Amino acid sequence: MTPQAESPRAGDEPGLATSRSLRRRGSSVTMHDVAARAGVSIKTVSNVLNDYHYLRESTKARVYEAIDELGYQRNVAARNLRQGRTGRIGLAVPELSLSYFGELADLIIQEAAEVGLEVLIEPTAGSREREIGVLANALDKSRDGLLFSPVGLRPEDGRLLRVDYPLVVLGEGVFVDDVDHVTMRNVDAARAATDLLLDRGCRRIAAIGAHPGETASSASLRLDGYAAALRDRGVEYDERLVGPAGDWHRRNGADAMRAVLDSGVRPDGVFAFNDTLALGAMHFLQLQGVRVPQDVQVVGFDDVDDAQYSLPGLTTISPGRAEIARTAVRLLDARIRGTGPEERQLHLAEFTVVERGSTRPAPFGRV
Repeated sequence: MTPQAESPRAGDEPGLATSRSLRRRGSSVTMHDVAARAGVSIKTVSNVLNDYHYLRESTKARVYEAIDELGYQRNVAARNLRQGRTGRIGLAVPELSLSYFGELADLIIQEAAEVGLEVLIEPTAGSREREIGVLANALDKSRDGLLFSPVGLRPEDGRLLRVDYPLVVLGEGVFVDDVDHVTMRNVDAARAATDLLLDRGCRRIAAIGAHPGETASSASLRLDGYAAALRDRGVEYDERLVGPAGDWHRRNGADAMRAVLDSGVRPDGVFAFNDTLALGAMHFLQLQGVRVPQDVQVVGFDDVDDAQYSLPGLTTISPGRAEIARTAVRLLDARIRGTGPEERQLHLAEFTVVERGSTRPAPFGRV
């Protein structure tokens, strides 16, 4: 039996019954249907869907309203095929077991979905050889571009970043100034973390996570910020308070904290270069009977999810992870589309200080 078409109900606006039937058909709704519903041309609908800049906001609103009413779904795969794209981007990070990179990857996946992109993740383990391999083979795995967070590359490897495909670099390991770069304000944020401890009365502040000999890394930049804060406040820089750590994991934070205490100096504050190191250092202090924050105050960096569930909660720097993910994805997408800015971009995300129980409240009358 052939189903009867639904007749318009009393009070329906013209075209509303058509909208209902089209929505039920789902994927059968076409761009032509959207154009008819919005009262515009198919070309205008296409321009709206492809983020064409020179359109009236009222026109965009009508098109998006029609899309919502009809339940139109873009055939992204077909569009990418026509444009010679895969609809996928790569994300190369040192390791997902570090909370910062795992949480950053989640945000990047969410942002990429907003612009119709999928993300292929490739952990590099911080290996120079694997990072070079990722750069050399970035498009061999059907990717349109690459978000790249290098930690193993050396200064002399900077030329390898000048690739012939869309690339946005994350993090600090950048040695050339003509590559798109999205990162955080490491020096200023480290200075703010150290200033917070100084404001709380600390004068013997340990710095946990140094990488001796590095000149262009998160570790070196955060050490610079730490040293600058001490210098500006007239506090002596003491090498015994600087605790080197290899990988920034909990055990390395505990080991670096042990080394500082074994040097004979008694810190009253700790600035750890990431939250994972801070949690390891705080754990070791507590095992030694040192109270946090009564005896030693602790500040971390990254504001990972674990920081708010430690005991006490960890005071930390939130480096603008969501801003980094959003900016990097949008910039890479613009490069893939050929609509990006002419000049290469350097974007520094804003940071905030998140205070929790591992630091004491400011003394009365002080800010």
